[in-house]
Amino acid sequence: MNRPAPQEAANRLQLDYARIRAYSLELVRGLSAEDCQLQSMPDASPLKWHLAHTTWFFETFVLASLPEPPSVVDPSYKVLFNSYYVGIGERHLRAERGLLSRPTLDEVLHYRRQVDQQMQRALADCQPSTSLAALVTLGLQHEQQHQELMLTDLKHHFYCNPLLPAWRDDAPERASAAGTNQPHAYRRFQGGLCEIGASDQHFSYDNEDPCHKVWLEPFLLGERNVSNRDFVAFIEDGGYQRPELWLSDGWDWVCRQQMQAPLYWQRGPGQDWQAFTLAGLQALSCDAPVSHVSLYEADAYARWAGARLPTEAEWEHAARTEPELAGLFGEVWQWTNSAYLPYPGYQPAAGAVGEYNGKFMINQMVLRGSSCATPTGHSRPSYRNFFPAAAQWQFSGLRLARNP
Repeated sequence: MNRPAPQEAANRLQLDYARIRAYSLELVRGLSAEDCQLQSMPDASPLKWHLAHTTWFFETFVLASLPEPPSVVDPSYKVLFNSYYVGIGERHLRAERGLLSRPTLDEVLHYRRQVDQQMQRALADCQPSTSLAALVTLGLQHEQQHQELMLTDLKHHFYCNPLLPAWRDDAPERASAAGTNQPHAYRRFQGGLCEIGASDQHFSYDNEDPCHKVWLEPFLLGERNVSNRDFVAFIEDGGYQRPELWLSDGWDWVCRQQMQAPLYWQRGPGQDWQAFTLAGLQALSCDAPVSHVSLYEADAYARWAGARLPTEAEWEHAARTEPELAGLFGEVWQWTNSAYLPYPGYQPAAGAVGEYNGKFMINQMVLRGSSCATPTGHSRPSYRNFFPAAAQWQFSGLRLARNP
């Protein structure tokens, strides 16, 4: 692999920093301070908090590690914008982030500008092979994760408004509106001794390490993601009323929540399905991949279709060997039937930053791929996303697997 010269790599890091940080601001362009203050549920944070927290990350983990760190912008931000880093100290309650009317949005944007100026000075002297550069890269990847969360959270905030407001006409859902219009078919994989996990010199999170061998029996994987049209057939066949299709926890969830369709679906005046999108309420696009389904719904659909969900190892092996499969990336995150657990030999990063992934390896399920809301360049075959089985507000869908 040809590596860039040190100065070229340093310049690239500066450019990446400016570009990624600017995209976060682009996401809130045209939104009001009130829009950025909303918190519709504990799992979905205000956009203002996302803007501040990603800035706090650079101030706390990068600038504070400098030989002569600059003064913190505001000591209270250490608590207000800490997410889950117990090693850093106290944290404001996640469910009460929407109560933070102060600092104002203008003050948060000023905070970003101050930290950005300090960061650009630090990056001017940063050598690409140093631990500082690795922290900056982690911070940028972290910000890209929050950029996707900003869209998924805003969608939920707006959905809870009876006016069902739109974010923009060019909403990300439109990018995958025709991704599943071909007939459903399966690709056969021979399996055998396969390698999964981060295996190259590009960035990866610690939960993608170490690269290791797994044995896979032969399997079939769907050549596309399950579509809205497919899922309508499941609903019309009584899918939400048939307990034999559901995991025990899933059936309890269906009954408790009185579920009848994926999140954001509703019946229109003529009883046709409509779906709320970031462009507002729209007629359901039958050719689009089904999205905003929980693990419970994905698993029930797979059983109804005479199939199953793939393991994360099957999915990654397929993505590495047959990358041309439609919709692996850029449509929806695809649920797997794999619990989110450490790989053999896994070691979290040292220090508070090591709380980033490992502490969540319980009661979570793995999703693979990326969605229409995932920033460009923030996906790879080894990427392990994870959420609780009941989570729906992410752009989560499914791809079927079968035994030969």
